[in-house]
Amino acid sequence: MKFEHLVQINDPVNPLGEILSREQLWQGLWHRVENPVAFLPGLESCQILERQESSLLRELDFGVAQIRDRVSFAVRQWLRFDVEAGATHAGGALTIRLEEPQPDALFLRFTYETTLREDGEDGDHAEYVKSAYRESDLETVRLIRLLLAKGSLQ
Repeated sequence: MKFEHLVQINDPVNPLGEILSREQLWQGLWHRVENPVAFLPGLESCQILERQESSLLRELDFGVAQIRDRVSFAVRQWLRFDVEAGATHAGGALTIRLEEPQPDALFLRFTYETTLREDGEDGDHAEYVKSAYRESDLETVRLIRLLLAKGSLQ
């Protein structure tokens, strides 16, 4: 299954909405890479196994399952999470792109690639998964805003 959606970060026509800069948004996304426990329900810990110039290898401990992923990135542009297939996980990928069609009109484009099929037996389950992805991505943005408001991101 390939699933993609946009989350609007700033609404320039809404005077009550707090405008985030591209740098602030990137800091929040990077925090999700380095400290993902608050962003991933059930995650107990994360260990960074390897750092390279434009990627990290992580091991995510969910208690009953350990998952490895490689996070590649271009600073302030995009992140890609490639999850290794294992005994408890089929693998997959998530790309998060920062898009700014005009100044201060920031969006995040989330693109998921999984082994789940949208037709046949997996059809109903695929719709549930898409809904869960949307909710998780909205929660990511909410947490980034919360961390910024608390001064937890530098």
